Amino acid sequence: MDNETETIRRILQETGGTWAVVGLSTNRARAAYGVAEVLQRFGKRVVPVHPKAEPVHGEQGYASLAEIPFPVDVVDVFVNSELAGGVADEAVAVGAKAVWFQLGVVDEEAYERTRAAGLEMVMDRCPAIEIPRLG
Repeated sequence: MDNETETIRRILQETGGTWAVVGLSTNRARAAYGVAEVLQRFGKRVVPVHPKAEPVHGEQGYASLAEIPFPVDVVDVFVNSELAGGVADEAVAVGAKAVWFQLGVVDEEAYERTRAAGLEMVMDRCPAIEIPRLG
């Protein structure tokens, strides 16, 4: 198993069950909506993080990671690459264990900062694709 595959496995199977999904709103046409459903079916608690702070999939939404009043294990990032680094920094600040940048979300400097802070990180991948690969 290569390092990235092992990191994906650890995040999905060992890192914890609370995932803050940054960019998740009630818009069913957005990828975040469907991926959040898959995460829930996989047994994860999905916490929506979006400026509107709307409830999604039965979970209360929050406008930012800092507003979530309980620990978050993984921060799943559905914002564009230009904003993703700031979200990764917030994930470190709130004590998350891992950061997951979705397909098309790439920031090498944020990756290095996040790993240097001791968090697991995956970039340019989708958990809804990776979960079935785990078997």
